Amino acid sequence: MDDVLSYLIPILVAAATTSILLEWWVRTGLRLGFKGRDMNKPGEHYAVEAGGIWVLLGAVFGILSFMALSTYVQGDSGVITYLAVSQVLLLAGLLGLMDDLLGWKKGLSQVKRVILTIPIASPLMVVKAGYSTIELPLIGVLDLGLLYPLVVIPVGVMGASNAFNMIAGYNGLEASQALVISLVSLLFALKKGIWVVIPLLLVMIVSIIVFLRYNWYPAKVFPGNTFTYGFGAFYASVVIYGNFEKFGLIIFTPYFIELALFLRGLMHGVYKENFGRPSSEGCLDPPYSRAYSLTHVALIIMKKLKGCARETDVVLFTLLIQIAIGVLALIVM
Repeated sequence: MDDVLSYLIPILVAAATTSILLEWWVRTGLRLGFKGRDMNKPGEHYAVEAGGIWVLLGAVFGILSFMALSTYVQGDSGVITYLAVSQVLLLAGLLGLMDDLLGWKKGLSQVKRVILTIPIASPLMVVKAGYSTIELPLIGVLDLGLLYPLVVIPVGVMGASNAFNMIAGYNGLEASQALVISLVSLLFALKKGIWVVIPLLLVMIVSIIVFLRYNWYPAKVFPGNTFTYGFGAFYASVVIYGNFEKFGLIIFTPYFIELALFLRGLMHGVYKENFGRPSSEGCLDPPYSRAYSLTHVALIIMKKLKGCARETDVVLFTLLIQIAIGVLALIVM
């Protein structure tokens, strides 16, 4: 019973915190001027910006609740890495919030964003989180020694936080992707008996589910870079803590594809945007003659199949790719 409560209470804390804060933000954000235009809809449609900060805070309070139960009820004081993960979440959220507050295309440059995501990993580095022996696709098992905490951890956090920010811009897309990644990773952790990461994944999953009530089409709240940086850094932390780097890299396959398409755009002189071109009928046309994002691929394919590609079609198409990769990873690993 104590074990059940040690998971149930943090889940309830995360859900309640996220729900209360988001409900307040929906009422307050627009009035305070935190609004952004919904680019995939014709006309002037707006939603509250930077809603992802409340998802991160919900997860953080859920993690802290688990730590409190472990310390005071179960007498386990070995929760330092959970504290490090919560600090990573807060640092990543702070960076994303800074960018959201400064404004789209007016905030931090892409180079500054990449550089500033490196210090986010410092909490994991100072506690020497993870294991120096890792398994990578196509390479195998490596023992990296001190290179792991000093090089691999900051590179991993930087890469994941920036990569997860690349597939975005549609109602429910970023949050749904994060939910699928978290759920598949939870199943993998249960399959392999990696119990230490289960509380982390559970509180994030429930916080995202609450957020999707407000972010699914038609969105009342946007996640912003606060959420994308935060979740990317969080997932890297979970992978590092659970020592399943190979699985994490496989799960991020859509983001490697996105990077390749992004680089293709740069070669053609295009710094791509993911948004479609909305018509008055609610359909979306591809923004370019070629695909420079998975969202563009989705628009092209759905338009050929249905004659009209809608925003939810793009989201579901991208999710199906993520789900297929996740199921495949669960089967082969």
